[in-house]
Parts: sequence; structure tokens; C-alpha cells
Amino acid sequence: MKSLVLAATLAATAGMASAAAEKYVLDASHSQVVFSYNHLGFSTTFGMFSGFEGEIMFDQEDPSASSVTVSMPTMSMFTGWEKRDGHFMSDDFFGAAEGDMITFASTGIEVTGDNTAQITGDLTMNDVTQSVVLDAKLNQTGDHPQAGKPWAGFDATTTVLRSDFNLGSFAPFVSDEVEIVISIEAMKAE
Repeated sequence: MKSLVLAATLAATAGMASAAAEKYVLDASHSQVVFSYNHLGFSTTFGMFSGFEGEIMFDQEDPSASSVTVSMPTMSMFTGWEKRDGHFMSDDFFGAAEGDMITFASTGIEVTGDNTAQITGDLTMNDVTQSVVLDAKLNQTGDHPQAGKPWAGFDATTTVLRSDFNLGSFAPFVSDEVEIVISIEAMKAE
């Protein structure tokens, strides 16, 4: 959940910034962080976050020398049911206030294939920071057909435990495990 995922995915080919790394900024209009969890064994419930910002220092020659940072407003969570959204922002879960952010910053990238990597990073949400690993894939790089400038697209997945972030209310009825799917686009900075 959260931006964590979002940022991490961009880093699909990231790690530490190097001299060859080029700055890319997230295209929030074509980037999503989607999460899902089991509800009482009856259904899988989905939600998403929006409003993220972030940058990738992308080294195409040495993806492990890349890095990614991402942030998104906690209160941007959308589940499709206003009462649920309000409950998640209550003291039962986030106790969120305007301005609270979820952040992700990569700490290392291990290239696992021609277009895959594991991105390790610090995910901070609900005032708790935990290390998470994203399974990331570089979808494509190239010139955007409309923008006419270099673009990159990444997907990533991870699973986190709500309880690791002091968000474990109602477990195990509402699963502690939350699956996160991230898909992002980023444009080369000017």
C-alpha cells in the first residue's frame, strides 16, 4: 500500500545514484499503487493511492546504481466506499491528518534478469519505517510518442504486514497481509 510501492517500482532498475544516472520524474497521471487484502475470508478488497511525487535516478548501463524516492498523501487512499476510506483514516488505523505522507526511498537494487530487479528500500507510513523488497520489472524505455522525450515504465509487487506499521486492527478477520501492485511511468527531467 502507499507510495512505498509506487516509488519502489520506479527503482526497478535502481540502487545508488552514479555519474551515469539520469533524473526521471514520476508521471502521476499514469502511475498507480493498488493494494488488496482479504476481508473475513469472503472477499478480496482493493484500494489505491494517488497524488504521488517522486524521482528516479536511472542508470541504464548499470541499473544497480539507480535510486528511487516516492511520496504520496496518506489521505489520497481510495477504496470505492467513502465510509471505509473514513474508517481507514480514523484512529483505528492511520489516525491521518492533512499533510501526512507515505514515503519510499530505495537503499539498494539487485538486478535479477535482463529487465528485472529486487529493490530494497525504506517504506515509511503511520510514522513507522520498515525495510521492504519490491519485485520490479522494467517494462520499456524510449521516446514517448506524444511528449517527444525519454520515458520509462516499471511494474513492481510486494507484500507487507499491516501490523509492522501499527495498522493491524481487526486482524486476522481483516488480513494482516496486504498485497501491493505498482505500475508507474516516469519522464526524463529537463
